[in-house]
Amino acid sequence: RLYETVQEQATHDALTGLFSHRAFQARLHEELLRAGRSQTPVSFILGDVDHFKTYNDRYGHQAGDDCLRQIATTLKASLNRPGDLVARYGGEEFVCVLPDTGLAGATKVADQIGQHVFEQQIAHADSAVAPVVTVSLGVCSKNGDAHGSAEALVRGSDAQLYAAKRRGRHQTCGSALESA
Repeated sequence: RLYETVQEQATHDALTGLFSHRAFQARLHEELLRAGRSQTPVSFILGDVDHFKTYNDRYGHQAGDDCLRQIATTLKASLNRPGDLVARYGGEEFVCVLPDTGLAGATKVADQIGQHVFEQQIAHADSAVAPVVTVSLGVCSKNGDAHGSAEALVRGSDAQLYAAKRRGRHQTCGSALESA
């Protein structure tokens, strides 16, 4: 029983119940190896809660924690396939690993996540985007024949996340790594 408790703590985020950063890293590497062997795509989504610092400043850190738990529940409900993974990346950032999913499919999933978070209607009076909590999402995909490491997928998603923020937030931007 103690081993199971320690294992749970090592692989899950205590606040949100999502997989931890460490668990996501291991899973992303596994999925990239599998995608390379089977020549199938894999996609990565990096999301960030828009203007979360102002949320905490207005409503307090306890409300911020509650907000993150609500978003975590929404994220889990937005991913329907057993092989998909959602994890807390850190702070108000989260990631999704989508095996067997190309850019178009991953962008659709990211758009749905953004819409589902918006539909939660969590009040955010100080947001410059909307009167409710929203998220910005960056997607990067790797086809089976494309070169690229886990780090390349994360960098690509991060670049796309910042593109979404530059374009006004509460949206998804995506790209694919180049094929061989």
